[in-house]
Amino acid sequence: MQPLASLYASHLQTLCARTDEALSATGFEALAIHAGHAPMLFLDDQPYPFKVNPHFKAWVPLLDAADCWIVYQTGKQPRLVFLQPVDYWHKPPAIPNDYWTDKFAIDVIREPAQARTCMAQLPRCAFIGEAQPEFSDWGFEAMNHAQLLERLHYARAIKTPYELQCMRFASDRGVRGHKAAEAAFRGGESEYAIHMAFVQATGLTEAALPYSNIVALNENAAVLHYQHQETTAPAQRRSFLIDAGGQFAGYASDITRTYAHAHDDFEALVEGMHRLQLKLCAQVRSGVDYADIHLAAHREIAALLRDTGVIKMSADDAVASGLSGVFFPHGVGHLLGLQVHDVSGFSINPEGRHKARPAGHPNLRLTRTLQPGFVVTIEPGLYFIDALLEAARQSAHAAQIDWQRVEYFQPYGGIRIEDNVACTAGDPENLTRDAMARIGQ
Repeated sequence: MQPLASLYASHLQTLCARTDEALSATGFEALAIHAGHAPMLFLDDQPYPFKVNPHFKAWVPLLDAADCWIVYQTGKQPRLVFLQPVDYWHKPPAIPNDYWTDKFAIDVIREPAQARTCMAQLPRCAFIGEAQPEFSDWGFEAMNHAQLLERLHYARAIKTPYELQCMRFASDRGVRGHKAAEAAFRGGESEYAIHMAFVQATGLTEAALPYSNIVALNENAAVLHYQHQETTAPAQRRSFLIDAGGQFAGYASDITRTYAHAHDDFEALVEGMHRLQLKLCAQVRSGVDYADIHLAAHREIAALLRDTGVIKMSADDAVASGLSGVFFPHGVGHLLGLQVHDVSGFSINPEGRHKARPAGHPNLRLTRTLQPGFVVTIEPGLYFIDALLEAARQSAHAAQIDWQRVEYFQPYGGIRIEDNVACTAGDPENLTRDAMARIGQ
């Protein structure tokens, strides 16, 4: 395995080249990226949890770096402006010393306002970050210039070997959590206890997770972004859906699994979803339109619904009529990287020209043609959602649904199976399944 230090060196070269190209195309010569500021709660002296600007962590793997900066000028060594306050209420951060730090000139400041002197004399400098009022007279040529962001976002979809390695490590962490979470479910634990088992196994704090865990037992699995963690285990265990990931150096994994408690028809449905999900993962190849994978997911799910007696019409007719959307209302996936729902999912060129979603599929997050280096999620879902089913009862679809089968499955909530898959020049690399093989799940 190639060391992170050498992978990072090549990553930084690529990042500088992409930035140079974007700056030149938009008329700038320098870039100042603010890591972000921790805002305070209303009428309180406690801050919200800090989440670093993804543009900042593309350069350096610092996730707790409020009021730090990356300053880059074409042809010069990048600089890290690092805030290390004199503070006895909180522990000041240590000056970084890791595999990447020798590539940066590091300026240590004691107060956030001192960063201004580090921006002096920068020619035609663009700012990226959440604008603060005090930045208005710092001499930036533009704040979050739209075309500059489009170009940087477009290129970011193609992961460097360093980024792919970070995402493999993030997958390992996520899989360790999933393994512990399944064991907690089998042991009869509550949603909260399952969540805590996941957190402990990843070695990450809750604040360091890439997103808030979805830990849903029974009918709660029908809520796509279920946000609660009940502290009492249900009297009867039927099903368990967990959507949770790991993080490494600012890069995310995003993994979902669904389990049945008993050997019943729901377990067979879960197994059917695994089979079709793997077929979809195999379609992650260079030159493939991602929207076609989404439409293929609808056909596969509709065929499974037909085979298990939930619907009566053919798979093609179910997709064409919109019936499949009653059971699969979200997109099949999205780009993944520095952000869980990574940017530029619709751009077809660096200038920001967009490709629309297929008609009738408003929730798809990605329509680009896949290229080597893309990392996408493949997450088909099949749910029994009260609101959508009630609407279907009142529609022309009603006669095409076996309502007895629906009523049987409703207490189980739903199923989602999600892997993270890297597109290559050949066969896809399934980061999730490979991690499961390494970890022994």
